[in-house]
Amino acid sequence: MRQLHMAERPDPPEEACAIACEGDRLWGIVSRPPEGVPLRSTAVLVGVGGPQYRAGSHRQFVRLARRLACAGYASLRFDARGMGDSEGTLRSFESMEADYAAALDALARACPQAPRLVVFGLCDAASAALMFAAPDPRVAGLVTVNPWARSAATLAGVQVRHYYLARLAQREFWRKLLGGGLNWKRSLGSFVADLARARARPTTEDGTFQARMARGLAAFRGRVLLVLSGKDLTAQEFLHYAATAPAWQGLLADPKVQRIDLPEADHTFSRRGWFTRVENEVLAWLDDLDAGDWRRLPEYAGQQTPSEET
Repeated sequence: MRQLHMAERPDPPEEACAIACEGDRLWGIVSRPPEGVPLRSTAVLVGVGGPQYRAGSHRQFVRLARRLACAGYASLRFDARGMGDSEGTLRSFESMEADYAAALDALARACPQAPRLVVFGLCDAASAALMFAAPDPRVAGLVTVNPWARSAATLAGVQVRHYYLARLAQREFWRKLLGGGLNWKRSLGSFVADLARARARPTTEDGTFQARMARGLAAFRGRVLLVLSGKDLTAQEFLHYAATAPAWQGLLADPKVQRIDLPEADHTFSRRGWFTRVENEVLAWLDDLDAGDWRRLPEYAGQQTPSEET
């Protein structure tokens, strides 16, 4: 029987979802597979980096949810407290533990046929997923896209390595310099200050959100898809932090982490082809997770297959 392409299939059914969270009510949208598409055993929670609501930049999370549904994956994209239609006070991504716990519970209730959950996050939503979703035993996978790990040292380091070198290659820079339109003393002072900050070792105090991200990733027993944009300051800062902070050493080299680099993409994948590539990579990774080695999943970690038992 010929399989329908996404454009030929009926629109995936969607419904509003009210989520109780510490006395406030959050709102999300559940997207389900259309009629005729088998439901997979994995469902996806789409976390939103702020400040924005559940549609995402360029409505990319709407597209993602519907693309997932047409492939058989139910999903829930939600507004954290104080964002979009949700009640409550706006808060930092560092304080969204209860929001993520409530959203995961809501997704599990809405999709009882999907015992495995995956969390997708862009920017600080990826950081929140590492901190708050990774410890949940129902979570079998994390999709972390351009995670946020900014510190004074990482920002300065990326500016030294990317911004200043790029400026030297720009004709406009030399025209302003030779024409007297550039305050070279101030520019030199900024460069020296950034260089000093860049040489500082990132803090590894337990209370920092970057350290909490590292602990979440280190303890996570599922799989991780890391997607990085080549033309994104946030992604470059994350790589700089992971390469220099002791708590992060070796974490990105763990076999559970699959890394995808999109050299030409920006932070929010503003060109349609860029985000289509993200969707394709996420679907391929989900298919492998959904039908792959079940021993890698949190609820089965450490168990043996019958042929391996003694």
